[in-house]
Amino acid sequence: MPKNSEQFVLDLPHREALGRDDFLVGTSNSAAVALIDQWPNWPSNAAILLGEEGSGKTHLVEVWRRRNNAALVSADELEALEIPGLLQSGALAIENIHNRKLNERALFHALNFAKQESKFLLLTSCLSPSLLPLAIPDLLSRLKSLPLIQILPPDDYLLRGVLVKLFMDRQISVEEGLINYILMRMPRSLGTARKLVADIDMLAMVEKAEITKPLVSRVLAKIEERDLFTKPSESFT
Repeated sequence: MPKNSEQFVLDLPHREALGRDDFLVGTSNSAAVALIDQWPNWPSNAAILLGEEGSGKTHLVEVWRRRNNAALVSADELEALEIPGLLQSGALAIENIHNRKLNERALFHALNFAKQESKFLLLTSCLSPSLLPLAIPDLLSRLKSLPLIQILPPDDYLLRGVLVKLFMDRQISVEEGLINYILMRMPRSLGTARKLVADIDMLAMVEKAEITKPLVSRVLAKIEERDLFTKPSESFT
């Protein structure tokens, strides 16, 4: 082996808890949690969960699906002919309706079919309906009429709890002082928190090093550098 070659590290999957009791609740996501907990007593047969990537939408969808055995499909894979079968259990989750490959006619059919058959739909999106450049006006109107529950950016209390949970999911024990150090310097995003913890874990394994402030600082610097060259977009992703 060459003297300066990088050590190969297997990025083995770790267990991430997805039960309702494992979901950390704060002011930013309490309305979304209430929506899931109130099912099937919804004001409408369909609802939209709105939040940035990594905000916890998928986690809540999984909690909802466990309660009602709902099918799951990505918006870019939705086909009109498959909708009756997908709704056989009485409920269907359609993720990422902001996707540029969304089949608008299929989604419109799903909304109509579910309403006619008294079945439930849970939709997720990173963009509100008013920002979706949809070609079918009736679909846009229908989406705008649905209850819209937004997951807001996390506060410090929630971010702290999420950081601790993410490290625990990887069986990593981290001192409170280091959590505070990360919290004061990281972007305020749950998606960034997941990426940050994964990068810290990987770097510590590669270097066979303790997780210390200098190591964390290097990871934070790389994330900040990536953010500088990544412009936010309101377009489909």
